[in-house]
Amino acid sequence: MDMAFPTPEQLTDTLNPLLTQFGVIVENIKVTKAGAKSAVRIAVDAEDPTTDSPDLDAIEEISKEISRVFDEAEEAEQLNFGSGYTLEVSTPGLEFPLTLPRHWKKNEGRIVTLPQAGSARVLLADEGGVVLLKKNKKKTTVITREFGDVEGAVVEVEFNKVPEGEAKLIGLDRHAYEPLLLAADEENK
Repeated sequence: MDMAFPTPEQLTDTLNPLLTQFGVIVENIKVTKAGAKSAVRIAVDAEDPTTDSPDLDAIEEISKEISRVFDEAEEAEQLNFGSGYTLEVSTPGLEFPLTLPRHWKKNEGRIVTLPQAGSARVLLADEGGVVLLKKNKKKTTVITREFGDVEGAVVEVEFNKVPEGEAKLIGLDRHAYEPLLLAADEENK
C-alpha cells in the first residue's frame, strides 16, 4: 500500500487521544521533508491555559509516547513515514504567535508586540476579547480589542519585574477596567 507522508492534520488526529491523557493539546505540527529522513516537529501545550506548560520531564515522556503511537500506526499501515523521520517535541516558544483566546489567557501579565505595531501588557483575556495596557512616553492607556484584531501578536522577553501599578491591574474582573476605558475614551475625544 503506497501512502503519502502523513499530513499535520492526520498526525493531530492520531495524537489527540494520547495527548488528552497528558492534559496537553497540539499547538502546531510542522512536517519538513528532508531527503531520506523527514522531520516532524510538534509543539504541545497545557490544555488548560491557566496551568504551566509541560516541563522537560513531561516533554520527554510525551515524546516517547508519541513515538510509540506513530510506530504502532505505521505497523498497522495507518500512517507511512517512508524511510523514516526525526521527531522533535517542544512547547511553543516566544516566537509562537498568539492566535487563539487560550494563547492570550496563558500570557496574561506579559508584554506582547502587536501586529499593528507597538506593544502592550495583556491585562485580561476572556470571552469578550483582550484588555491591554498601552504605554507611550507621556501616558498609559487601557484599551480593549477583539482577538481577531490582535491575532498574531508575539510575546516579548521581559527581564524586569512587572511594575507594581501594572501588576495590580492584571487579571481583574472585566468591569473593573470600565473606569479606565472611559477615561481613555474621554482623552481621545
